[in-house]
Order: sequence, then structure tokens, then C-alpha cells
Amino acid sequence: MILKPINGTWFEFRHHCTAEGVFWNDTCANFTDAQWEAKVDEIAALGMKYIVLMSSSLVYDGNAVSYFKNDIFQFAPIAASDPIGALLRAAQRNNIKVFMSCGFYGEWTETINNMTSSVVQKRAFNAMEQLVALYGKYESFYGWYLPDESDIKPYFSDEFVNYINAYSKFAKSIVPGSKVLIAPYGTNHLKTDDKYISQIESIDVDIIAYQDEVGVQKATPDETPRFYEALRKAHDKAGRSALWADMELFEFTGKVYQSALKAAPFERIERQIKSISPFVDEILVYQYQGMMNSPESKAFCGHPDSLKLYNDYKAWLEKLK
Repeated sequence: MILKPINGTWFEFRHHCTAEGVFWNDTCANFTDAQWEAKVDEIAALGMKYIVLMSSSLVYDGNAVSYFKNDIFQFAPIAASDPIGALLRAAQRNNIKVFMSCGFYGEWTETINNMTSSVVQKRAFNAMEQLVALYGKYESFYGWYLPDESDIKPYFSDEFVNYINAYSKFAKSIVPGSKVLIAPYGTNHLKTDDKYISQIESIDVDIIAYQDEVGVQKATPDETPRFYEALRKAHDKAGRSALWADMELFEFTGKVYQSALKAAPFERIERQIKSISPFVDEILVYQYQGMMNSPESKAFCGHPDSLKLYNDYKAWLEKLK
């Protein structure tokens, strides 16, 4: 079996769920632009090629903030003056491709409303235009990520399909040739029949990175090969949308979705990699930040176990090469 390395990661300036981001949110708020660049350098040092920005703005717990200067939301109360600029600059010098976030321009927990609300869409489209005006000059600005993720039960909802197609059409109108990525969940119960194949054919998206859902305890590495093998066949039949994985590096310190995230042991991560490698084009992870830290990090954030996961993965990667 040919094993695939981790080739990309999600990235965020603040974790949207406060309970989950205990080990890095406060630390990241104090990062300077230089530290954000250093964090991207760390990611590049492990050979990663892609970064997916989770949120360019964030509505959470009654707050509405942005990570770039705009006329929609106030700038976040953080030390960095231009964190998105820092991300793109560092990505460009490291030949990393960045998927820019189109969200969250409505309360992040209100997924269906965010997909269907004309008010949220107007905010998001306005923000996307301003992001292009500010950062479109960077070659690292590769595409777009739609963060309002859908549960596949066992198909995409009409709301999700309409949301994808509307945002993708607008994204490609303002940045021709840009790629659009989504990362839906529900991998453990989707039904890859003719109806699902027709949905893949009908949505205007370049890459679908399905969550493996091991970290959220909805699946195990023994179960995921069956899911991804079925997806491989469906995508091959549809003839469009690259099949990637959104592999979860974390575990919860307590109740799922209600407690802090920390790095999972590499023994589990290795099993996850082995399970999905034969079926996907690329493995991206949620996420380097908070779950991995180089021992020489200039921008350490996360639980101390993140050092061990970094060292274990780096040793494995060197053997793989």
C-alpha cells in the first residue's frame, strides 16, 4: 500500500467553538503578524502544500469580528494587525496554496440560516470582493472555502446545493480560475447511489474533502475504508470534483463538542492515514494548529501533547520518504 502524507491543514485565527479552543484561542489572540508567518513556516517545513482558512470573519457568542479591515464587522481584538496578509505572504514564499474562507458572516452555529439568508449572503459577497481587493495580488490566493458544512443525510440537502452553486458562481466571477472546496460531514451515513452521483455532477465545486469523523467519534479507522472506497467509486462515475479527505487529528478531553480539543496519539493518526490513503487524492487535516507544534516553534499554541504528535509524525514522514 502506498501511504499518503498529510498535504494540507485547516487554519484559523480563533476556533469558532469556545469550549473546544481552550488550549489555543487566548494564545493565538496575542500572536503578532510575524508569529502567524512563523506558524505557516512550520506547516511548510512538514511539506504541506495547502492551507484552508476556516473563517475570514466570525460571528460567535454574540460577537462579530473580522480578521481583515472592512466595512462589515469590526476588526478582531487581537495583537496582529493583518493576520490574513501574514498568512498569504508566508504561504507565497513557501509555495503553499491558500483556500480563502467565505465565512462565517452569520452566527456560526446557524448553518441553514447562513446558507439561505440573503442578508448573510450579501455580507459574504461584499467581504469576498474586499478580500480580493486587498489580497488578490498574492499568488498564494488559490481558491475559496465554504465553511458552512452540511450533514449528508444520506444526500446533500437542497439548501446546501443551492448555497454551493451560488457562492461558487460568485467566487469564480471575481477570481476567474479559482478553486472551490467544501468539507461536508456525514461520511459515516451517506448513500453513494445514483442520486448521490447526480448531486456530485450538479454542484459547482472543484474539491470535496470529506471529514473522516474519527475525532468526533462517529467512525473508527476500521470503518472509514468502506466509506472512502464507496466515495471513490462515486466520484469516478461522476467524473468531477476531486476527492480529498479532511482527517481529524484531535480528540476531546471530555464530552464530544463540549470540551477542549487536544492532539490524538499518533498510533491512531497512522491508522487513519492507512485507512484512507488508497482512495483519496489528498489528505488534509483538521488541524495542524493547536494539534501540532515544532519543538522550535516561535508561535506555540495548543496542548503540550502537540509536541509529541509533531515529533511522531515527522519521524514517520521521514521514513515514508
